Amino acid sequence: MSVLVIPFAPRPHLGPRSGPQGGEPPRAPAEFDYVLSKDGHTVHSQGRCAPPLLPKADTVVGVVPAVDIGWHRITLPKAPAARLRAALAGLLEDALLEDPADAHFALAPGAQAGQEVWVAAMHRAWLRTQLATLESARVIVDRLVPQAEPVDPPRGHFDIDLDAEPGRNLRLLWARPDGVLVVRPGGTLVRSWLPQHEVVEWTAEPAAVEAAEQWLGQPVEVCPAAQLALQAAQSGWNLRQFDLALKHRGVRALRDVWRQLATPAWRPARWGLVALAAVHLVGLNAWAWHQRDEVRQRRQEQVRLLQDAFPHVRAVLDAPLQMRREVEQLRLQAGKAGDADLEIMLQAAASAWPGHRVLEGLQFEPGQLTLSVAGWGEDEIEQFRASLQPSGWQVERDGSRVTLRRAAQGAGA
Repeated sequence: MSVLVIPFAPRPHLGPRSGPQGGEPPRAPAEFDYVLSKDGHTVHSQGRCAPPLLPKADTVVGVVPAVDIGWHRITLPKAPAARLRAALAGLLEDALLEDPADAHFALAPGAQAGQEVWVAAMHRAWLRTQLATLESARVIVDRLVPQAEPVDPPRGHFDIDLDAEPGRNLRLLWARPDGVLVVRPGGTLVRSWLPQHEVVEWTAEPAAVEAAEQWLGQPVEVCPAAQLALQAAQSGWNLRQFDLALKHRGVRALRDVWRQLATPAWRPARWGLVALAAVHLVGLNAWAWHQRDEVRQRRQEQVRLLQDAFPHVRAVLDAPLQMRREVEQLRLQAGKAGDADLEIMLQAAASAWPGHRVLEGLQFEPGQLTLSVAGWGEDEIEQFRASLQPSGWQVERDGSRVTLRRAAQGAGA
């Protein structure tokens, strides 16, 4: 899956103050740096261009510079999701260098209430401006990740600050378990912070390798800025939280899929889908016609069977119902008892009647026999019901009486 990584330029920290009190609002650059990877691990192309000219990719990841993120370690309060951002602002109010209302917060992956977690704090208006500028060019940033995050073991990366004067432009991005620092190597203070007995992964941009090795006194691994940005994109963090969370992602994904299917490269697939839909439509209609024809033949067979058995029946409206009526009429004429007669129902009841019980009374209506079962236990009633159920009889208890009738056809036991 292709990945487009967009490293944001650092926010200007000098100049008129932005915000509700006045000053110029944050501005996005006219052009953005980018790194394109077809597999998410290898840099395939890089460059700088205006947002509408950025390459297309399956996933877009924005990288926030380490200098624009403040890291804070807190115990996450137990607060509803709608009020969590306000709770974080209250906890971090004394630790922030700006108004909490102007800050954007993001929680570490898997943060749980009541536990110590990392919180990343950034300038909200500046972040919103970067995202809005990209979205206006139809470049939707799926995730925002930090350029560096607290990590153990520590990692250090050297680059060149192009805005600083020569000789003082070496910069160290240092990620440690207790936070992230961006400092200028020099003097003894920064050197005293370096771990003495820990293994640290040191990297540097090609232009900073010589100065970094001279200051460290040991070799460093070359890591271009594009590779560093691609490594940052693999972070588990997503800074798009709270009011900057990505919305309507499913609709956008569906739209992107539709656009991709509309390209000339997918023309054979589109024709294949149309042909498949046509085949399914023809097949469904053929199957429906076959089913209708089979139902019609079965109905004709029922009519033929009724008229063969009872030639006097001429008008056939409901063959199964008329067949049952004719059979019932023949039974009555022959004087044979049916399922709704007293004799048949008594025989059924006698077949399941407990041997030690005496019949104390009964009441009969056509198709329904009510028997007195005073003194019967629940287990005897259940046994009586279970014995008659397989033969198609339904037994219902009402106090000291049970009612026996034929179960409705098609009804479950």
